[in-house]
This record gives sequence, C-alpha cells and structure tokens, in this order.
Amino acid sequence: MTAVLTIAGYGLREALRRKVFVVVCVLTVAFLVLYWLGARYAFHHIEGVVPPAGVDAQTFAGAFLFGMAMFGTLFLGVVLAIFLTLGTVRGDAERNLLQPLVVRPIGRATLLVARFLGAAAVCVPYVLILYFAGMLLTGLEGSWWPDRIVTPGLELAAGVLVVAALSLLGSVFLSSIANGIAVFMVFGAGLVAGLLGNIGHVLNSTGLIHAAKIAAWMIPFEALYQDALRGITEKTSGLTGFLLRLGPFGGAEQGGVGLRLWVVAYLVIVGALAIAGFVRRDL
Repeated sequence: MTAVLTIAGYGLREALRRKVFVVVCVLTVAFLVLYWLGARYAFHHIEGVVPPAGVDAQTFAGAFLFGMAMFGTLFLGVVLAIFLTLGTVRGDAERNLLQPLVVRPIGRATLLVARFLGAAAVCVPYVLILYFAGMLLTGLEGSWWPDRIVTPGLELAAGVLVVAALSLLGSVFLSSIANGIAVFMVFGAGLVAGLLGNIGHVLNSTGLIHAAKIAAWMIPFEALYQDALRGITEKTSGLTGFLLRLGPFGGAEQGGVGLRLWVVAYLVIVGALAIAGFVRRDL
C-alpha cells in the first residue's frame, strides 16, 4: 500500500510540475462562466416564448442545458484523465523516469494500479464538483432540477475512469503524443456512436439504433453518458420527454445494472491487458 501511495503521489507531482492542473482550472472557470451566461440568457428568453403544444418550455430548456453541461463535464474530465495518464509508461520511459520505479518490491503491475488510482483520486472529485456546480447554476437560474441527482454524476465519473484506463493501456504501446491523439479519437468515436443513435431514433431505424448501442457499449463511457442523460429526465413524459430522449450529443438510453456490471468488467479487462503488455515490454 505504501508503494501504491508513493507512485500515485509521484504522478500527481509530475502533473503539477507540467502545470496540468493550471490548464484544467482555467478551462473549468471559463466553462462555468460561459455556461452560467448561456443558462441565464436562455431562461430569461423562454419567459416570453409560447412553446408548441405538449412541450414544457422550462423543463425542456433546463434538461437540455444541463445535458450540455454534463457533456462539458465529461469532456473536461476526459481531458484531465488523459493528461494524467498518457505518458505513464512510454513517456516516462523515454525520459528515463520509469526504470528506477519498476524494480522490486514495487513492480510494473503496482505502478499501473497506483497511477490509475492517482488519476481516479483527482478525476472523480473534479467531475462530481463540476457536475453539481452545473446543476446548481441551472437550478438557480431556471428553477429546474433533474429527476435523479447523484447517479448521473457518478456515471459521468465512471465514464472518465474508463477513458483513464484506456489511456493507461495506450501508454504501454504508444508514445505520449500518439497515445493522446488515439484516446481523443476513441472519445470522438464514442460521440459519433451517440449521434448515430440519435439519427436512428429520428428515422426509426432499428438497425442503426442497434449498431449505435453496440458501439457505445464497446467504449462504455458513451453508454454511461447516455444512461446519465436518461436519469436526469427519467420522470419526464409526453412530447417533452420524447424530445429530451434524443439528448444533446448522444441519445438518452437506459443502461441499468447490466451496464454498470459491464463497466466494472471492462475496467478489469483493460487493466489486465495493460499489465500483460507492460510486463512484456523492454524499457
């Protein structure tokens, strides 16, 4: 346990040295200010709008805006997770920082687990703080609150952990720059899967919906995001509920217990692949 804490602390100190947290803090403040301004303008604007029959303008605006805030939270959490993990193996090895660490009694598996836990210790609180900040801004400006409060935030945090695990896996085989590009492309592929699901629902295409769902579960941060979107409007029905099910940047789809169990198994599989690949690599 001491070795794990030592390596996790080393990773965080390295992130501080590279000013990763400074970049993330600046982006976070800018995001929250822009979101507050957008929410304030949107809610003031809908006071004079007559919505179509069957649409609750306040509920639609609140849920849609908060869904966009959740996407921003997921994106910023992913940026932080990638910055913390993209150079864990190849990057540190190229700078001759890794070789002194992966000796007995620490070992390679311990290093990967410690770096993952270090990233999780930063990313999970960050995502939850940003999630609840967005919720508070939405509630104060528009008097709208999501149907589920805690679960969607936890699912966003779990989605970021999935990306962190994939970034650690990529760091075993790719250089820092190549790994960062690859993980961002995987993240983009997940967003495309969500958009395809949206198109499938609009066109009532069963095949497209099924393909999008398979893609989302293959990179389950997208499935977690979709389940989180569904959670915030779980009790919303009628035309308002139907429109909100399409969701911003990915349709709202129920994942349930099966998805959460799959995410745990997915993290274990990715971790095992990372450890197996690291053990076989020459430094």
